[in-house]
Amino acid sequence: MAIDEGLLDLLVCPETREKLSLADAELVAKVNAAITAGQLKNRRGAPVKGAIDGGLVRPDRKVLYAVQDDIPNLLVDDAIPLDQL
Repeated sequence: MAIDEGLLDLLVCPETREKLSLADAELVAKVNAAITAGQLKNRRGAPVKGAIDGGLVRPDRKVLYAVQDDIPNLLVDDAIPLDQL
């Protein structure tokens, strides 16, 4: 996953306005394993489908915004609550 550093500096959580950071490889692997097992739902309660290439997390590490094909999805309803892991 390659998000330009300049873009990353501008990205904030649409809910809290906190700066987002890249999820580490371990977290992405855990999320993808849970997606494969059918165990993850997004904030609106829909199952998360399809592996992610990466993610953006808030400082409180409560939610992850998926990145697929180098495009971050910053819709609040599509965010993945990390308390499911």
